[in-house]
Amino acid sequence: MSLGPRSQVNVLGMMKQHCKAAFSGSFIALGLSALLAAPIGATAAPVSAKPTVRFLNSIGVVTTFPDRGQPLPKTIEMINYAGFRWVRAGIEGLTEDGPTTIQTFLELHKETGVKFSWGLLSGSADLDKLIATAKVLVEADALLAFEGNNEPNNWGVTYQGEEGGGRKSWLPVAKLQRDLYKAVKGDPVLASYPVWSISEPGAQTDNVGLQFLAIPDGAAALMPAGTQFADYANVHNYIYHPRSPVPADNKTWNAADPGASSNVDGLYGNFGVTWSKGFPGYSEEVLANLPRVTTETGAVVEGRVTEYRHAVDLLNMYFAQFRRGYAYTSVYLLRDRTDEDGTQTFGFFRPDYMPRKAAVFLHNTTRILSETHAPRALETLDYAILDRPITVHDLLLQNADNSFALIVWGERLTGEEAVTVRFAKKPKSITVFDPTSSSAPVAVRNDTNEIVLVMGDHPYILRVSP
Repeated sequence: MSLGPRSQVNVLGMMKQHCKAAFSGSFIALGLSALLAAPIGATAAPVSAKPTVRFLNSIGVVTTFPDRGQPLPKTIEMINYAGFRWVRAGIEGLTEDGPTTIQTFLELHKETGVKFSWGLLSGSADLDKLIATAKVLVEADALLAFEGNNEPNNWGVTYQGEEGGGRKSWLPVAKLQRDLYKAVKGDPVLASYPVWSISEPGAQTDNVGLQFLAIPDGAAALMPAGTQFADYANVHNYIYHPRSPVPADNKTWNAADPGASSNVDGLYGNFGVTWSKGFPGYSEEVLANLPRVTTETGAVVEGRVTEYRHAVDLLNMYFAQFRRGYAYTSVYLLRDRTDEDGTQTFGFFRPDYMPRKAAVFLHNTTRILSETHAPRALETLDYAILDRPITVHDLLLQNADNSFALIVWGERLTGEEAVTVRFAKKPKSITVFDPTSSSAPVAVRNDTNEIVLVMGDHPYILRVSP
């Protein structure tokens, strides 16, 4: 087995402290059957897996295109390196003459395999253009979903001669989103594609009902009950927010919370009780299972958010978002913008196209998982995480060959704690990866039903062959 120097120091020191014993030549993880009185499988319970490919397909990004000075070949190179599966895009900046044309997106899809959420984006109301260009993407199997307007509180719209959004009435925004939904669902070519809501419905100045996917009876909204807006709620739950401004334990886990406990601009403040005027939407019980996506989240490299903190935050965030019910998550931004003033250090890549640690960690993760097909049937795996603190979380995935990928990640800002992952049955093998080190295994074990992980602020990926 191989062991990186950093892991070796962390693991052996903590193992000696945690187990009150010295281990020589042991890994991060060690079977403890001889040390624990409990029988094999004690406390383990069946956990349902989700397809690994579905998680990978959830990993998206916002990027700049040639109309904003980023050459397409460089974009292709960066997306392929990090392993993104979808890109937030749309008709903003799209022209027939370029530099960004529909061919730009077809070429990006061809060279990377990414699909696109296709939206009106900031301020546009051109439904005809959206629908026509989407059909071109459909022909290339490059369309993922439709998206409503981007943050109408910041970029108002003019629809059918009426100005809306911002501090004005939001009725034009609601009518536009209603008509977008009707146009998609009424077209036989497009009807099967999901429609995502506008972002920031919590900013409504008047209760037009955009805090619902479909307005229910008794909502007292200005639009009539039964008006259908979307199939998925769409939020911009940036993990750093005025109510949550600094690094902290469980940073990304809390940002993905669908309920009122989240301190960021999340699902509850947009679809539960709107954050601007307090219009009621869904109950927390309904929000828990509401279909949802994130089309923007991320973090700025500055102050206490170092490149390392930025990297582990973004990596943990993809896991937390998927684990807590977000079907798709897009991070702002692929590469630092060079055509805007202000802080522009959101990127996975620097302005010179060099990868930050966030890109390297994600590259390792997507190479470790690296699935393109779902298993024929989903199964369960019996396991438990003993001695688990509230900062340790897990996500069980299943590969096409029916092996499992068990992701265990920590969101502890400082310090470390050892936890035991116990399987009910001894697996044929357990291969352990640390994506913050490399995409190569750090150990392979085939003689134990238990693994000890020293958990701090980042994930481990366990490939389990039952």
